[in-house]
Amino acid sequence: MFKKILIANRGEIAIRIARACKELGISTVGVYSTVDKDSLHLRHVDDAIWIGESPPQSSYLNIERIIECAKETGVDAIHPGYGFLAENAQFARACEGAGIVFIGPDSRALALVGDKVASRNTVKQVGVPIIPGMEGAAEETDFFKKMAAEVGYPVIVKASMGGGGKGMRIVHSEAELEASVAAGRREAESAFGDDTVYLEKYIDRPRHIEFQVLRDNHGNVVHLFERECSIQRRHQKIIEETPSPILDNALREKMGESAKKVIEAAGYTNAGTVEFLVDNDRNFYFLEVNARIQVEHPITEVVTGVDLVRQQLLIASGERIEFTQEDITQRGHAIEARIYAEDPENNFLPSPGTILFLNEPSGPGVRVDSGIYQDWNVPPHYDPILAKLIVGAETREHSIARLADSLCNYIILGIKTNIGFLKRIIETKKFREGRFHTHFIDENEEQLLPVHTEVHKALIAAALLKESTPRGYRTEHPGTESRTNPWLEIGEWEICSR
Repeated sequence: MFKKILIANRGEIAIRIARACKELGISTVGVYSTVDKDSLHLRHVDDAIWIGESPPQSSYLNIERIIECAKETGVDAIHPGYGFLAENAQFARACEGAGIVFIGPDSRALALVGDKVASRNTVKQVGVPIIPGMEGAAEETDFFKKMAAEVGYPVIVKASMGGGGKGMRIVHSEAELEASVAAGRREAESAFGDDTVYLEKYIDRPRHIEFQVLRDNHGNVVHLFERECSIQRRHQKIIEETPSPILDNALREKMGESAKKVIEAAGYTNAGTVEFLVDNDRNFYFLEVNARIQVEHPITEVVTGVDLVRQQLLIASGERIEFTQEDITQRGHAIEARIYAEDPENNFLPSPGTILFLNEPSGPGVRVDSGIYQDWNVPPHYDPILAKLIVGAETREHSIARLADSLCNYIILGIKTNIGFLKRIIETKKFREGRFHTHFIDENEEQLLPVHTEVHKALIAAALLKESTPRGYRTEHPGTESRTNPWLEIGEWEICSR
């Protein structure tokens, strides 16, 4: 087992990794940028080292500096968490070259699954269904037009090395294709340093379902069932749950075995997620492999009882997986909601600033993986995720009720958050009945982003009251001393809605 590891990340995932290390007796080194010098994750590590200025390219994406810090602190391994360098084959190669264990798949497997075209072809060879589309990259627009005509519109243009919705364009006709390919290439080059794009059939209103897989260095592989990830905004998941409301045992088993085939074919080790799209006829198609610990991994831990970060550490240190496929069962239901510092009523723009008040929910079946605290300043440089609210219960209905109650008790003042937006999602009839797909938010925008007429009226009334009444107004009552009206004495005030 490792003696010391460096956690090349920040926020809640760095804390999650540090806790798993502590349970295994592993010392930890945290890293931080200039703006993160007071971040919560630094309180959970044994040592901390500055890695650069605040912009990600100068700090959390600075491979040379992170390797330098790892050598300086004498660590055995590096855990990349998620985001930043977690799926970067160049970073994995740098670790290998420095004699430091990268806690994840090796650089060859990372490069393979990170290339969407190459991974599609690998998956096809082992008989796992793929979405019809291009089997290789192409430069000529005419080839894109030919392939689009073969598979039929609508189609989707994707970045070969992409993820997170970047470099993607949905195309409904040939007239849109050339411009969409060019735009996809520009965005892919900007986001990933590689402008290669490919085309495949666009599946309308699918479910997005992923399977968690573990594979060790001894050839043992297991899946830990599915996560339903169809509630998305701009291709980013915001609510996940397990089990999926639409899978029966037969389809679940078939998809789980397919996920294991994909991981084995790629020569992939450690924790990974195989993602599928499921159409209205319940046909499933391989989408991609996420080669890291997932943001939504806690819901799998809730229903299986398996600590996934612990398994990552054990597998990376050469241990065998501690259980067989038959040992793993699903118990109950779990849901995760991602808490973001963003303004849903202003096009979801990030909302950096100081957290003036914080109350995080607790109670039976409630877990909060958080990277924030009261009086902390949320920086503008990174992904705006603040925390993850995870709930578990015996049934889906009970989990939804528990999530609704927990969101009501999740209070963050000083910055804008998406908490109210999440509440409105889970209050919809379609969500409660499990009738949703990846375009659910787009198609229900008016219901999910209401105009708060009552609040607007109240603010107008308050403004009129302020204009018509002098500050410190006193009311005189016959036969009594004059009394101060406290509501007017306090001066300016505002109505806050949760």
